[in-house]
Amino acid sequence: MRTLQVEENETMRLDKLIATKCEDLSRTMIQKLIEDEKVSVNGKTAKASLKVKKGDVIEIEEVEVKEIALKPQDIPLDIIYEDNDIIVVNKPKGLVVHPANGNPDGTLVNAIMNICKDSLSGIGGELRPGIVHRLDKDTSRINYNC
Repeated sequence: MRTLQVEENETMRLDKLIATKCEDLSRTMIQKLIEDEKVSVNGKTAKASLKVKKGDVIEIEEVEVKEIALKPQDIPLDIIYEDNDIIVVNKPKGLVVHPANGNPDGTLVNAIMNICKDSLSGIGGELRPGIVHRLDKDTSRINYNC
């Protein structure tokens, strides 16, 4: 359990305050914790939009994050352009972009890892290809940097 106390200069939305104070939690994770009623303010579950005030006590129930082991996979891709810095892929509709629960492999990231080998850039010192955002399996055409 993580406990936060709201200070005088921290009156803002609950989700924004948690993001400010808990840099290790992504905004998506914060939203999920709030939706799953894992966050309480003064002992009561609250909505993300709640405006917290000085003295409020926020409790966050820690949830163990399930790590997914990323592995390169030989998945055929329609590569439009490739050089040392970028790959332009005509992503087919239906191909999931990032591995997640329910889709641990067979994704565009797995295919790109196979193509880029050790040259794929990472995030925060880890090989976590989080390069493109806001794409789902029904989106086509995507650029990736190696």
